[in-house]
Amino acid sequence: MNAGRVVIVGASVGGIRVADGLRQAGHTGPIALVDPDPDAPYDRPPLSKQILSGAWSPDRASLGDPAQWQAERHIAAAAGLDPVDRVLRLETGGELHYDRLVLACGATPRALPGMPRRGVYTLRTLADSLELRARLDRMADAGAGHLVVAGGGFVGAEVASTARSRGIGVTMVEAQPAPLSGLLGEEVAAELALLHTDNGVRLLCGTSVTSLTGEPDVTGVELSDGTTLSADAVVAGVGVRPATDWLAGSGLALTDDGGVLCDEFCAADAERTVFAVGDVARCRDPLLDRHVRVEHWTNAVEQAAVAVRNILGPQPVAHRHELFVWSDQYGGKIALTGRPEPGAEVTVVRADGPRRRFAVAYHRGPVLCAALTVNWPKALMAARRSMGTPGGADDTVAAWKSL
Repeated sequence: MNAGRVVIVGASVGGIRVADGLRQAGHTGPIALVDPDPDAPYDRPPLSKQILSGAWSPDRASLGDPAQWQAERHIAAAAGLDPVDRVLRLETGGELHYDRLVLACGATPRALPGMPRRGVYTLRTLADSLELRARLDRMADAGAGHLVVAGGGFVGAEVASTARSRGIGVTMVEAQPAPLSGLLGEEVAAELALLHTDNGVRLLCGTSVTSLTGEPDVTGVELSDGTTLSADAVVAGVGVRPATDWLAGSGLALTDDGGVLCDEFCAADAERTVFAVGDVARCRDPLLDRHVRVEHWTNAVEQAAVAVRNILGPQPVAHRHELFVWSDQYGGKIALTGRPEPGAEVTVVRADGPRRRFAVAYHRGPVLCAALTVNWPKALMAARRSMGTPGGADDTVAAWKSL
């Protein structure tokens, strides 16, 4: 089986899953991986947890044997695209011709005002994680120092959790009324925020970082409400933007947020020679009747499998956006399955135990739209069994109450 030369831009989980999937499905043509990161392909979720804490060495996050990709790997950034002649241009000046192109180039963290500055970190690459870990090592060894985390999303929360596990003081600054309130709703987000305060994190909501103090090393942050916080290190977790600036002028449709506009088959062009997966892909969801971009690991893996099937054919397969997100925080696990809908009813079930443990059903009458579980694996299993079934919300809540 041969689909010609497949060039994949991005060597994180989406790109590697495409490459592995093509080989496992019998593709015998050449595959080229393009990524400016000099480190071997690796998984990103451990960067804010096991790698950052020092529990894992970097090789444990590796996506397979690095040697298998050495001959087909280009350590370079993509610089331009000519989809008519099917040419990918590299920043090194080289060009790669392709028969199929997969855009898995990920996203770039948004910066805080005043970046770059020594002691202020983003967390996207293995090098970022190791650099921040070295700073936290020094703070933990000294038994002093304070970390400010700007942004209470999943990455910011995991960094805060890792720092607290090492005895480091943490203040989290969140612009929303509570971390993740835009996704989960204010009531549920306020409940979830108690995990941070339970574990000694100072949580400041409804404000944001407007500037950094200190030169050349950061000494603090100034907030939009006029507060000034001292800081020995600052982590920017204020979101990302798809790494697609290099596609300007290519003729591919880009959305306002930088996403690559795709059909339900993850294809970015009518001929289905260019595909996008992961953080960059804004794919049409036939059920929602709109285009959706999802910045989570499971989505990249699922879209990679769809891209493989549609590259090799013969019949196109649509991607279904079955949102599933997990996060390890403070020795426990938070999981979200499904998509909380604005205006949905919310039912919360709490469990007894030594630590905070609860589950939330988002539903419209008996229809279960989504479920959030906190430190409760059995509740997650019950929700996933009932998702999409008639009376799923009632069944799920009843199952939770019986656990």
